[in-house]
Amino acid sequence: MKVKQTVYISSAGHFKDCPLPNKPEYAMIGRSNVGKSSLINMIANQNNLARTSSSPGKTQCINHYEVNHEWYLVDLPGYGFAKVSKTERLKWEKMIFEYLTQRPNLLTVCVLVDIRIEPQKIDIEFMNRLGKIGIPFVIVFTKSDKLSLLKIEAKKTTFAEALSPYWEEIPQMIVTSAVDGKGKEEILTFFEETNALFTTDINNE
Repeated sequence: MKVKQTVYISSAGHFKDCPLPNKPEYAMIGRSNVGKSSLINMIANQNNLARTSSSPGKTQCINHYEVNHEWYLVDLPGYGFAKVSKTERLKWEKMIFEYLTQRPNLLTVCVLVDIRIEPQKIDIEFMNRLGKIGIPFVIVFTKSDKLSLLKIEAKKTTFAEALSPYWEEIPQMIVTSAVDGKGKEEILTFFEETNALFTTDINNE
């Protein structure tokens, strides 16, 4: 898939205020400062579509971007270490899970993980929660340009081992870097193949 155009559509504080669910949709989420905005910009072929920041918790709404007039890429608030109140964090969590469980055109969640660090309990727990409520997701490792190929494979193995007590089959993993473009073709191919399933489902209704 080639990304010819990506445009910002809207920011919503509730899933009911999101655009009409008439296109395939993919959501990006991860711990604060995992590199989510940079990855979205890489996929979109733009430098400043999603605003990047060194301050955790910058994304506070459900942000929709339309790609090639065909599908939506969604930027969700991060989880974990944002410097906000407990009340605000709980509000974000409620908003996120209402969106995840009630958005009918959401096909897959991309859970972003910084490949440089050891598996984090909060990431494992979030993935397990998605699994329990039946939401499809893929693991998207970020910042891989900081490691050698050998270390990347070792980190993937370590993460798979951390998931293995909870999962019979380890979810798909995609390694990316917003710096050198690694993984861009793989993730776009995944979106393209999944989009085709969405179209087939609509036509068969």
